Amino acid sequence: MAVALLVFPCNGNGLEALDCLGEGFHMLGFVDDDEDKQRTSAHGYPVWGRQVLAAYPEAQVLAVPGSPTSFRARRRLIESLDLPPQRYAQVVHPDARISPRARLGRNVLVMAGVVVSGSAVVGDHVCLLPNSVVHHDVVVGDWTLVGSNVTIAGGTTVGENCYIGSGTSLKNGLHIGEGTLVGLGSTVVRDTLAGSVVAGNPARIMGPSSWS
Repeated sequence: MAVALLVFPCNGNGLEALDCLGEGFHMLGFVDDDEDKQRTSAHGYPVWGRQVLAAYPEAQVLAVPGSPTSFRARRRLIESLDLPPQRYAQVVHPDARISPRARLGRNVLVMAGVVVSGSAVVGDHVCLLPNSVVHHDVVVGDWTLVGSNVTIAGGTTVGENCYIGSGTSLKNGLHIGEGTLVGLGSTVVRDTLAGSVVAGNPARIMGPSSWS
């Protein structure tokens, strides 16, 4: 029997999630805090306020807020939903390839073409956008967003609440500090401290923190 699903919010990631749903989910609609979106529809699905979370207590929730400008607020926003862990969904596109030795957390969205290799760990509340590759023994921390066509080489640890821009490559064995923003198309070859903003090929410091 298909699991009822609510997607929060009605944003770019939420709309892309529609293409990732297999037969195991029955999409009910979107949840959004924007009153201008509420009582409208998106791709044929209604958009409600948060009250719908209580109206459908059996429904699982996929919470995928965040962008390069707002990613550091993801944790606060998702936690404000005040849901028990078991209500969060794990949505994996049928064309993604997940090793049976890998581990995915709760409230994870994995889009088309993603590869997660053996012994990799993807934490809770993580989005992996299309065609990204998470190699062996990588750890992707909770609350992190990974863009499309990203390569995270083996043994790298990505801290919590990071944003890894599309087209980026992370060298093997790195430690990417919590809250790091990596700009589009970057090649990261050195560890970063928490809160860093880095970009370029090779990536250089663009923000307030320094290399570790």
